[in-house]
Amino acid sequence: MSAFETTRTTASFTFQNLASSVVASIASWNDARVTRNALAKLSDRELDDIGLCRGDLEFIVART
Repeated sequence: MSAFETTRTTASFTFQNLASSVVASIASWNDARVTRNALAKLSDRELDDIGLCRGDLEFIVART
C-alpha cells in the first residue's frame, strides 16, 4: 500500500504571499487614514469628551 502526501509547507515564497502582504499593507494604511481623518474632524471639546487631545491623534493612528 502506498501513501500520498497532500500537505505542503508554506515557508516558500509565492506570488500569493506577496500579493496578500501588499493587500494587507494597503488595507492597514487605509484604516489608519480613515481613523486619522475622522478624529481630525472632531472639535477639541469632542476629543476631550473621549479623553484625547490633538497631540494624541498620531499616536492613536499609529497603533491601529
